Amino acid sequence: MLRHLEEKDAPLMLEWMHDDEINCNFQADFAASTMESVLHFINNSFNDEHKNFAFVDENDEYLGTISLKNISHKNGNAEYAIVTRKKAQGTGAAMKATLEVLRYAFEELKLHKVYLNVLEENVRAQKLYEKCGFVYEGTAVDAVRINGEYRTLKWYGMISR
Repeated sequence: MLRHLEEKDAPLMLEWMHDDEINCNFQADFAASTMESVLHFINNSFNDEHKNFAFVDENDEYLGTISLKNISHKNGNAEYAIVTRKKAQGTGAAMKATLEVLRYAFEELKLHKVYLNVLEENVRAQKLYEKCGFVYEGTAVDAVRINGEYRTLKWYGMISR
């Protein structure tokens, strides 16, 4: 189930942000996050340009964040992003949340396309994206620099059906 991020989610967000195994897959330096910075993000997480949701279990426990970022109504597109707490990995929660946010993107926001990029070595995430219907569109070699190392991105997209 998706809902708006709430301040009560902050400690569980910090859990994954400070987990090297999870945040090594992102360009942002989440390890430097503090309670103050996370609360600021939560309080500014839902606007015309960015829609950041929590996905939660049946007890309303935060399992991860799923986002539509850089929303362009002019171009009819948005960038998708997801992060899942270790506790929720392998449970199907990320797939459910992805399908729900895609429905929101295409039916509520009336977007034409949702796209994402993922590190080439993050095969687990690529399998999720492909299972949800994203189509591989291309590779950007040495596109980002993380911890002083150039990394290659794979780009995926989905057009409204």
